[in-house]
Amino acid sequence: MSSSATAATGLDALFSPASVAVVGASENPAKWGYQLAIGALSGRDRRTVHLVNRRPGSLRHQPFAPSLSALPAAPEHVVVAVPPPYVDRVIGEGLELGCGCFTVITSTGSTAAEERRLARDVTARGARLLGPNCMGVVDASSQLNLSWGDFPTGGVGLVSQSGNLALEIGRLLARADQGFSRFVSLGNQRDIDAADAIEALISHEPTRAIAAYIEDFHEGRRLARVLAAAHAAGKPVMLLTVGDSAASARAAASHTGALVSTRTTVDAMCRESGAILLRSAGELVDTALYLMAHHRRTTRPPRSADAGTEPALRVAIVGDSGGHGALAADTFTGQGMDVPPLGAAAQEILRAHLPGRESHHNPVDLAGAGESDLAAYARVTAGLLNDTTTDAVVLTGYFGDYATANPAQRHQECQVAHELADACDTAGRPLIVHTMARDTPTVSALRRRGVPVYERIEQAAGALAAAHRITSPTPPLPPAPPARRTLSDAHYETAREMLSSYGLRFPAAEFVHDVDTAVTAAQHIGYPLALKAMGLAHKTEAGGVALDLRDEAALRTAFARMSATTGSASYAVEAMVRAPHSHELIIGVRRDPSFGPIVMVGIGGVTAELTADTAVALAPLTHAHAKGLLLRLRHAPLLTGWRGAPAVHLDAAAQAVQAVAQAAAEHGELTALEVNPLLVHPHGATALDAHGVLSTGDSGSVLH
Repeated sequence: MSSSATAATGLDALFSPASVAVVGASENPAKWGYQLAIGALSGRDRRTVHLVNRRPGSLRHQPFAPSLSALPAAPEHVVVAVPPPYVDRVIGEGLELGCGCFTVITSTGSTAAEERRLARDVTARGARLLGPNCMGVVDASSQLNLSWGDFPTGGVGLVSQSGNLALEIGRLLARADQGFSRFVSLGNQRDIDAADAIEALISHEPTRAIAAYIEDFHEGRRLARVLAAAHAAGKPVMLLTVGDSAASARAAASHTGALVSTRTTVDAMCRESGAILLRSAGELVDTALYLMAHHRRTTRPPRSADAGTEPALRVAIVGDSGGHGALAADTFTGQGMDVPPLGAAAQEILRAHLPGRESHHNPVDLAGAGESDLAAYARVTAGLLNDTTTDAVVLTGYFGDYATANPAQRHQECQVAHELADACDTAGRPLIVHTMARDTPTVSALRRRGVPVYERIEQAAGALAAAHRITSPTPPLPPAPPARRTLSDAHYETAREMLSSYGLRFPAAEFVHDVDTAVTAAQHIGYPLALKAMGLAHKTEAGGVALDLRDEAALRTAFARMSATTGSASYAVEAMVRAPHSHELIIGVRRDPSFGPIVMVGIGGVTAELTADTAVALAPLTHAHAKGLLLRLRHAPLLTGWRGAPAVHLDAAAQAVQAVAQAAAEHGELTALEVNPLLVHPHGATALDAHGVLSTGDSGSVLH
């Protein structure tokens, strides 16, 4: 036979092939091969479809071919749904024929190394592989359906490692008259991975929002760049992943391992790339509905110059009962938004449209005005949408259900729905509707006009809060320069020396092995001082720290006790650092296998894990980024001056964070590096302890 398959440009053969073959097609509706074949045949107006099974048979008047080689021309896209022992044989045959893409549904049962070898064979021939162990691919615009299940059509492009989760998301979208533009089931990601699939969605015009469920991250920084490109193209990305991982706590013998989980790492990547990390299929769908309606309309209040963080979103609420409005106010406030008193201009609008009221508060209670005149909903809402002190407007309660009780009101209620959508378009501000109605003509009219409608008020609040967390990507990370040195031992002196070369300040110190040498060191340094036992990751808990030693007798007593308690062979004699209005921070970096060095800053000291007040980012950092991390902490007001106390030297603190991140990024032999505590005060920042983990194959050597 002749080979007519052509090498696909990018992923063209995956999403829009000229021909498809389903290998393992079946006449049995209970089998995957049947569902895949039926789906493939649904697009035969757009492409040639072949069904392959070594046993004779047919489906919908199309006979089965015994093999790929028996086809009149090689298909561009081959769907492999055969038992595991035959997968390699089918792919090998397709490669010889020149097929451009293979979607492997089968779970091969092979090792990861064997699957990677198979993927290398495919890509070496200029072809691509999706899977194995995947659910397939769907593209509504090209009428491609190579998967199991029903996929409603809409504006969401979904990339997922879970097939059943995709089906759940699809059903939730369908209930809101939405669906998928594309669906890619990643499976084991041996070739086509999440970054590839998401990148293909950026230029896909029918896709208005991108959703992804990822368990295994490949080349995390490449994925971050793709997510930033999606943000720049106006395609908001929503991500789901598995939760906090106990494995991450074992990544380093330090506080950092306990404070930086897999989820916090992914959240940091999302924050820096302009994506958003969510927790459930329902939350994802609620947020997608909002973003597809209002992504381009969303306005943000000005950034607070002294706080360094986004201020709360200001929400105006219109309810047709006091209860609905009050509960909505509590719900949105609970999600971190502000329901502020209305300004003079907004109150003037309400006086014009709701005369006779003694006061006009936020939330606005129509109190029967809507029942007597449905147009009041549009007039009041439009006025609030056009008020410059309002960032978003929520309409909550009964609107949408009037025609259910009185069909004669159907036309007018739908007309008001269009007036609400017109007002939203004119004002360029988001409108969210919460209604007790379901599937009414008015609800459908609102959704067709791009106004998100929610059945529960907490869905509306969650969607707006989640969308507001999408921030602009940070500037491109500065690349880590080549390592200037290689750490070859695990001595604390080495760690101090290395960090000091990056500008980190430490107290004066000498390292000793016996009490007499410690006394001599104390004479050089001067009292009061601190004594620390080396070789312990958590010195304080192990009795390895003695502070404020004021004379030789105190030093000898502390040394004897510490030697008996810890059995350490070496000790640090350090100057005590005193600073009024000081606070303790922790800076930690761990090397993530997918994302590389990850820096964490938080409230430190012995209570670091108790407070768990941290901010995380990819390393290295710019100075501005390091400062921004400090200002994101819940306890940031302590650093900027709380209740009249002077602020700490925030630039010095940021320089310390930047230095530790840079050091770890430049030293690939370190799997973890930590400074805890970093004492920050109005005049500077001083590192009081540091340790790290030096990689030695499968284990680490701790730097104390």
